[in-house]
Amino acid sequence: MTDPSPSAAPLSAASVTLAVRDLAGTAGFYQRLLGLRPLPGPAASRLTLAGDGPLLHLVHAPDARPESGHEPGLFHTAFLLPDRLALANWLHHAAAMGVELQGASDHGVSEAIYLSDPEGNGIEVYADRPRALWPRAADGNGIAMFTRRLDLRGLMAVATTHGPLPEGTRIGHVHLRTNDVPAAEAFYTSLGMAVMQRLPQASFLSTGGYHHHVAVNTWASGGSPRRPAGLAGLLEMELRAADPETFARVAAALRQGGTVLEEASGLLRAEDPAGNALRLSLASEPALA
Repeated sequence: MTDPSPSAAPLSAASVTLAVRDLAGTAGFYQRLLGLRPLPGPAASRLTLAGDGPLLHLVHAPDARPESGHEPGLFHTAFLLPDRLALANWLHHAAAMGVELQGASDHGVSEAIYLSDPEGNGIEVYADRPRALWPRAADGNGIAMFTRRLDLRGLMAVATTHGPLPEGTRIGHVHLRTNDVPAAEAFYTSLGMAVMQRLPQASFLSTGGYHHHVAVNTWASGGSPRRPAGLAGLLEMELRAADPETFARVAAALRQGGTVLEEASGLLRAEDPAGNALRLSLASEPALA
């Protein structure tokens, strides 16, 4: 029996929207590196890139101010591959492109490669290990991820071909910079997420037993003000409810928290306590371009 997809959980990460100063250059990078395909849209200033459904929305913002990296925002968007073989094949592709990697880690639950796009937005490309092999917390509640050096040579040795990401690639999780981990944790648990693991200045949360759909940290952003308007980088992440009941419950929690920015049928936009925007959608609703 195969493990359930993280997108089959009651509430999961579905897409990320970025403000970028160079739309064509940034879009081309994601297309070449990850094999994401552009979808037709109504506005030349906005481009949606798809893998297993729309994954990345790029909004042209030539006057956006660059991030310092010390304010709340995106730490990385994590693209989940179907299996380890796909990760090995992609790593050969990235090497052939001459892409500079920023890290490669074995987390116990997954093997992960880290880099960034031309505008400094963090990217993780990873493959999960079977859930039966995930290291568990000593008390049986949650998991016990770790960070060890990934054996890149061993991973590349299993490759059978070279190429960008295959069919079935999706966003597995979104990792955010925040200004207050306890406040962020309280917010996301109010939406029905469980804390799967805490690390110094970081928390990892999910539904459905996944290792994490959302992570938050203050490794560089602790004590910073809320995310200001007008920055390049994260505009919003999309959390997708698997069914109308989950959507209604999460929407009610957002309304009670007083963070709602916009609401329509099957759609709600809000902000977390650090000013990171999120969009709540319903899986049965058509994807937004």
